[in-house]
Amino acid sequence: MSLTDAGARPDASSEAGSGSATGPARPPVAAAGRLAPALGVLVALAVVLVATAGWHLTQGTSDAAWTDPAVLLGSRLPRLAAGVAVGVALGIAGLLLQSLARNALASPDTLGVTAGAYLAVTAVAAFGISVPFWASGLVAVAGGLLAAVIVLGLAGGAGSSTTRLVLAGSALALAFQAVTSALLILFSEQTKGLLAWGSGSLSQLGIDASVRAAPVVVVAAVLAILLSRRLDVLALGDDTASSLGVPVRATRVWGILLAVLLTATAVTLAGPLGFVGLCAPVLARLLARVVPALGRHVLLLPTSGLLGAVTVILADAVLRLVIGAEAAIAIPTGVATTLLGSVVLIVMARRLRDSGPTRRPPSIRLAAHGRRRFALVLGAAAVLLVAVIVGGLLLGATPLLTGDVLLWLQGAASPEIAFALDERAPRVLAAVTAGAALALAGALTQAVSRNPLADPGLLGITGGAGLGAVLVVTSAAASTFGMLVAAALGALLAFALVYGLAWRGGLSADRFILIGIGVSSAAVAATSFVLLRSSPFDTPRIYTWLSGTTYGRLWEQVVPLAVVLLLALPLVLSRRRELDLLAIDEDTPRTLGVGVERSRLLLLGTAALLAALSVVAVGVVGFVGLVAPHAARALVGARNARAIPVAVLLGAVLVGVADAVGRTVIVPAQLPAGLVVAILGAPYFVWLLWRSRDV
Repeated sequence: MSLTDAGARPDASSEAGSGSATGPARPPVAAAGRLAPALGVLVALAVVLVATAGWHLTQGTSDAAWTDPAVLLGSRLPRLAAGVAVGVALGIAGLLLQSLARNALASPDTLGVTAGAYLAVTAVAAFGISVPFWASGLVAVAGGLLAAVIVLGLAGGAGSSTTRLVLAGSALALAFQAVTSALLILFSEQTKGLLAWGSGSLSQLGIDASVRAAPVVVVAAVLAILLSRRLDVLALGDDTASSLGVPVRATRVWGILLAVLLTATAVTLAGPLGFVGLCAPVLARLLARVVPALGRHVLLLPTSGLLGAVTVILADAVLRLVIGAEAAIAIPTGVATTLLGSVVLIVMARRLRDSGPTRRPPSIRLAAHGRRRFALVLGAAAVLLVAVIVGGLLLGATPLLTGDVLLWLQGAASPEIAFALDERAPRVLAAVTAGAALALAGALTQAVSRNPLADPGLLGITGGAGLGAVLVVTSAAASTFGMLVAAALGALLAFALVYGLAWRGGLSADRFILIGIGVSSAAVAATSFVLLRSSPFDTPRIYTWLSGTTYGRLWEQVVPLAVVLLLALPLVLSRRRELDLLAIDEDTPRTLGVGVERSRLLLLGTAALLAALSVVAVGVVGFVGLVAPHAARALVGARNARAIPVAVLLGAVLVGVADAVGRTVIVPAQLPAGLVVAILGAPYFVWLLWRSRDV
C-alpha cells in the first residue's frame, strides 16, 4: 500500500512550482485566474453553511422559535454556534494531521487525540476538580497532546504505514476509552451527564461557552493558515522540504500543537464528535481534484473548516428530522457523525493501493524456542490457570476457604457458602472461557491478516456482536437464548460485511483491517444510538455489560461458548500448517497448494463465532485477542502449534485475573472485568508498538 494516498498529495501545479533542490525555496503559486474558481468554491461553501444554519434553526421541539426570543436565543442559537465552532475546529485539525502525517486517514479520532482529550476532561470531573472554561480547555489539550505524541512516536511518525498509524491510534483510543469508562462507573455521581456528552452533544446551557471558544478557534485557524506554505512543501517529503529550507521538525511540532488545541476546544465545548476531522478533509481534497487551486493549504484549510461546520450542523438537523425533535434530545450528534465518518473511512480504505504481494506488515522479530521451553511454559500457564480459577472461587465480598469449595462440590456446604459459590462459579468459568476464546480468535485474526496488531475488537466482530446483543436486551422479548442468537448473527454479519468490502480480486490484509475499524466504529455508534433510546433505568446495566462484565452470569451463557471452544481448538490446531503459511505472505501458501480463500474464510469465520459467543458470556472485552497471542509468540516462538495453546491459556488467565481484581479491589462495588483487562493491556500494547516501531 502506498504511504501517501492520492488525496494527500499536492496538485501537479503545486509540485511544478515548488522550486529546485538547489535553488531557494519557492512556494507553489497559482495564477490569479486559477484562484478565482477556488475563491468561488469558498464563497459557495459559505452560502451553503448559511443556508444549512437557517434550516438548522427551524428544527426543534417548539414551533414558536421565530416568535419567542427565549427559544431562539436560549436554545437554538447556542446549539448552532457550538456546531459551527466545533465543525470548523475539527475540520482544520483533521487536515493539519493528514498533511503532517502525509496520510489521508489521519484524524483526531484515528490518532486517539479525541479520546485523550475526553479522558482528561472526564478525569477532572471524576475527581471533583472545579475549573473554569479556559482551564478545562488546557486539560483537554494536555490529554490530546499526550495521545498524539504516543501514537505518532510509537507508530513511527510520518514514516509509518496507513494501517499501522490507524491501528495504533484506534487501539490507544480503546485503552483511553476503557479508563474513561472506568471513571464514569466508579464516579457516577461526579460524572453524571458525561455518558451522553461522551458521544458528542451540541446541547448547550447558553451561548457563553461558544463565545469563549470562538477566539481560540479563530486564532488557531489563522496560525494554521500561516503554516500553509510549509505544509505545501512538506507534502513533497521530509528530505525535499528540508532541502528547500522548511524546518520540518518545528513545522510538525507547531502543526500538532494547533491540531490538538483545536480538537481539545471542540471536545471541551461539545464532547467528542466522531470522525468530523476525517470527513471534512476528505471532502475538501475531493473538491481540490475538481478545482486544483484548492490544493494549496492557504485555501484548503478554510475549505476543510467550512465543510466541517456544514457536516456537523447538517448531521444534527438531519438527525432531528429523521427521528423527531423529541427523540433527538436523547441522541448525541456525535452518533450521526460517527456513522458518516465510518462510511468515509471504509470508502477511503477501499481506495488505498497495495504495494504488491511482497509487502509485509510490521512484526516483532521472535527467536525460535525448543520443545523443552514450550513444555515448561505450557505447564506453568496451566498451573497458573488452575490457581486463578481456585482464587476466583475463594475471593470476593465473602472470603472462602478451599474446604468450603470441596464441601460445595459435594453438596454439603452451608446455605451462605452455597449461595456465594453458586454466584461465583459461573462468572469465574465465564471469565476464563471467554478469555481463552478471545485469545484464540485473536491468534487466528493476526495470523490470517499477517499483522500482530490486529484484534477481533478492531475488525468489527466484537462490535457487531455487541450491537446484536443490545438490540435484544433492550427489546420487550429479551432472553438469554435470544441474546445468544443475536450476538452470533451480529458478529457473523459484521465479519461478512468486512470481508465483502475488503475483497477486491483478493483480500488485502491492510484493507481488511482498516475496513474492520470502520465497521467497528459504525457498530459502536449504532449501539450507542440503541442504548440511549432505551429505558434510562436499563442504561447503567447495559453500559456496564458493554464494558465487559461477568456479573450475574448464568450457566446457559457459558456452556455454548465452552462447547464451541472445545470444538474450535482441535480444528484450528489441525490447520496449524495452513496458519503458518498464511502468516508468511500471499503467494507461498498458493505455491504449496493451500486453498487460501477457503482456509481464510474458515479460520476467520471461526474467530468471528468465538468472539460473538464471548460477548454473550462476558460482554465486550478488548485487548485479550491482541495481548495474549503476542505474549505467547514471545514466550514460545511464532509456530502456531505452540503459540496457540499457550495463547489460549494466557487469555484465560488474563480475564480470570481481571474478574478477580474487579470483584475485590473496590468492594462492595465492582469494576467490570473488560475495563480491568483494557487497563492492564494498554501498557503492554504501548510496549508492543515501541518494540515494533522500526521493524
